[in-house]
Amino acid sequence: PELAAQALGDIKKAGVNFAIDDFGTGYSSLSYLQRFPLDVLKIDRSFVMDLATNRDSRQIVKAIMGLTKGLSMEVVAEGIESADTLSLLVKLGCDYVQGFMLSRPVTLQDALVLVRANKDFQGCVSEPPAAGAA
Repeated sequence: PELAAQALGDIKKAGVNFAIDDFGTGYSSLSYLQRFPLDVLKIDRSFVMDLATNRDSRQIVKAIMGLTKGLSMEVVAEGIESADTLSLLVKLGCDYVQGFMLSRPVTLQDALVLVRANKDFQGCVSEPPAAGAA
C-alpha cells in the first residue's frame, strides 16, 4: 500500500484524478481515504437503488456524502433508475449521477451527441483530444 500510495501521488502530480468505484462494497476501505490521493468516490448502486424507500440506505448515502465533502472530494451516485432517487440525491447535494434512467452505456461519440442535444449543456462540451494526442 505504501508503494501504491507513492506511485499514485506521483501520477497525481501529473494532473491525473483518481476515483474509487463501488465505494462501500468489496475491498473498498475507509483507510484508502487517508492513504491514497483520491478525488472522487462512486457510491455503489446497492445503496442508491432503494434510497427513496430504505431509511438505512439513505443514512449510508448521507454519511458517504458527508465524508466526501469533509475530505474535499466529489461524489458520484451509481444506479439512478427513478426520478425519486434522482430528486433525493439532488437534495442531498450529490455532485454527479449515473444510471439507466439517464442513459444506457454509450460510446464517447454518442455521449457527445446526447450532451450536445441537451440545451442545458450547450457551450460546455469541447472536442475530445485526438487519439494519441498529449
